[in-house]
Amino acid sequence: MTPETEIARYPYETAITAYGKGGFRFAEMSHRGSIICLPSGVYAWNATDAEALQDQDIDFILSRLAPPITVLLGTGEKQLWPPPHVYAAFAKAGIGLEPMSTGAAARTYNILIAEKRPIAAALIAVP
Repeated sequence: MTPETEIARYPYETAITAYGKGGFRFAEMSHRGSIICLPSGVYAWNATDAEALQDQDIDFILSRLAPPITVLLGTGEKQLWPPPHVYAAFAKAGIGLEPMSTGAAARTYNILIAEKRPIAAALIAVP
Protein backbone atom coordinates (compact mmCIF):
# COMPACT_ATOMS: atom_id res chain seq x y z
CA MET A 1 0.00 0.00 0.00
CA THR A 2 1.65 3.25 -1.08
CA PRO A 3 1.81 6.59 -0.77
CA GLU A 4 5.13 6.41 -1.21
CA THR A 5 6.05 3.74 1.23
CA GLU A 6 3.46 4.80 3.78
CA ILE A 7 5.80 6.86 5.95
CA ALA A 8 4.40 10.26 6.80
CA ARG A 9 6.58 13.17 5.69
CA TYR A 10 5.19 14.88 8.77
CA PRO A 11 3.30 12.75 11.33
CA TYR A 12 0.71 15.33 12.40
CA GLU A 13 -2.08 17.38 10.86
CA THR A 14 -0.58 20.73 9.82
CA ALA A 15 -1.31 23.76 7.68
CA ILE A 16 0.06 24.19 4.17
CA THR A 17 2.16 27.36 4.29
CA ALA A 18 3.03 27.57 0.58
CA TYR A 19 2.44 25.80 -2.70
CA GLY A 20 3.77 26.11 -6.24
CA LYS A 21 7.02 25.48 -8.09
CA GLY A 22 6.13 21.80 -8.12
CA GLY A 23 5.70 21.31 -4.39
CA PHE A 24 4.51 22.43 -0.97
CA ARG A 25 5.76 23.86 2.32
CA PHE A 26 4.35 22.73 5.67
CA ALA A 27 5.72 22.51 9.21
CA GLU A 28 8.85 24.44 8.15
CA MET A 29 9.65 21.70 5.61
CA SER A 30 9.54 21.53 1.81
CA HIS A 31 8.26 18.68 -0.32
CA ARG A 32 8.57 18.40 -4.09
CA GLY A 33 5.54 16.72 -5.68
CA SER A 34 1.96 16.06 -4.68
CA ILE A 35 0.82 15.35 -1.12
CA ILE A 36 -2.00 13.83 0.89
CA CYS A 37 -2.93 15.61 4.13
CA LEU A 38 -4.70 13.34 6.60
CA PRO A 39 -5.39 13.66 10.32
CA SER A 40 -2.52 11.15 10.76
CA GLY A 41 0.01 13.28 8.86
CA VAL A 42 1.23 14.49 5.49
CA TYR A 43 2.25 11.86 2.92
CA ALA A 44 3.94 12.00 -0.49
CA TRP A 45 1.61 11.19 -3.39
CA ASN A 46 2.55 10.24 -6.95
CA ALA A 47 -0.60 11.66 -8.58
CA THR A 48 -0.02 14.31 -11.25
CA ASP A 49 -3.34 14.51 -13.14
CA ALA A 50 -6.81 14.59 -11.56
CA GLU A 51 -8.49 13.44 -14.76
CA ALA A 52 -6.31 10.30 -14.85
CA LEU A 53 -6.64 9.16 -11.22
CA GLN A 54 -6.73 5.39 -10.81
CA ASP A 55 -7.90 3.21 -7.93
CA GLN A 56 -4.34 2.85 -6.63
CA ASP A 57 -4.12 6.67 -6.40
CA ILE A 58 -7.05 6.84 -3.98
CA ASP A 59 -6.89 3.49 -2.15
CA PHE A 60 -4.45 4.83 0.43
CA ILE A 61 -6.70 7.81 1.18
CA LEU A 62 -9.84 5.72 1.52
CA SER A 63 -8.10 3.11 3.68
CA ARG A 64 -7.06 5.77 6.21
CA LEU A 65 -10.34 7.64 6.65
CA ALA A 66 -13.76 6.94 8.13
CA PRO A 67 -16.94 8.92 7.68
CA PRO A 68 -17.93 11.58 8.35
CA ILE A 69 -15.09 13.39 6.60
CA THR A 70 -14.55 15.18 3.32
CA VAL A 71 -11.48 15.11 1.09
CA LEU A 72 -10.58 18.30 -0.72
CA LEU A 73 -9.06 17.26 -4.04
CA GLY A 74 -6.61 19.89 -5.31
CA THR A 75 -6.65 19.27 -9.06
CA GLY A 76 -3.77 21.51 -10.12
CA GLU A 77 -3.85 25.03 -11.51
CA LYS A 78 -7.55 24.84 -12.37
CA GLN A 79 -10.54 22.91 -11.17
CA LEU A 80 -10.90 19.59 -12.97
CA TRP A 81 -13.21 16.65 -12.36
CA PRO A 82 -11.84 13.19 -11.63
CA PRO A 83 -13.21 10.15 -13.46
CA PRO A 84 -16.61 8.76 -12.38
CA HIS A 85 -15.04 5.68 -10.73
CA VAL A 86 -13.25 8.00 -8.28
CA TYR A 87 -16.54 9.59 -7.22
CA ALA A 88 -18.08 6.12 -6.93
CA ALA A 89 -15.27 4.88 -4.65
CA PHE A 90 -15.64 7.86 -2.32
CA ALA A 91 -19.44 7.53 -2.28
CA LYS A 92 -19.18 3.81 -1.49
CA ALA A 93 -16.86 4.64 1.44
CA GLY A 94 -19.24 7.35 2.68
CA ILE A 95 -16.53 10.00 2.32
CA GLY A 96 -17.17 13.34 0.66
CA LEU A 97 -15.06 14.50 -2.28
CA GLU A 98 -14.74 18.16 -3.28
CA PRO A 99 -12.54 18.87 -6.32
CA MET A 100 -11.15 22.39 -6.70
CA SER A 101 -7.92 24.01 -7.80
CA THR A 102 -4.94 23.15 -5.63
CA GLY A 103 -4.68 26.72 -4.35
CA ALA A 104 -8.32 26.79 -3.30
CA ALA A 105 -8.02 23.34 -1.71
CA ALA A 106 -4.93 24.32 0.30
CA ARG A 107 -6.56 27.53 1.57
CA THR A 108 -9.82 25.76 2.44
CA TYR A 109 -7.92 22.93 4.17
CA ASN A 110 -6.03 25.45 6.33
CA ILE A 111 -9.24 27.17 7.42
CA LEU A 112 -10.99 23.91 8.27
CA ILE A 113 -8.12 22.42 10.30
CA ALA A 114 -7.85 25.71 12.19
CA GLU A 115 -11.53 25.26 13.05
CA LYS A 116 -10.78 21.67 14.17
CA ARG A 117 -13.19 20.25 11.60
CA PRO A 118 -12.74 16.75 10.15
CA ILE A 119 -11.05 17.27 6.79
CA ALA A 120 -8.40 15.75 4.53
CA ALA A 121 -6.78 16.98 1.33
CA ALA A 122 -5.18 15.32 -1.66
CA LEU A 123 -3.19 18.04 -3.42
CA ILE A 124 -1.69 17.75 -6.88
CA ALA A 125 1.41 19.93 -7.16
CA VAL A 126 1.33 22.94 -9.48
CA PRO A 127 4.27 24.41 -11.40
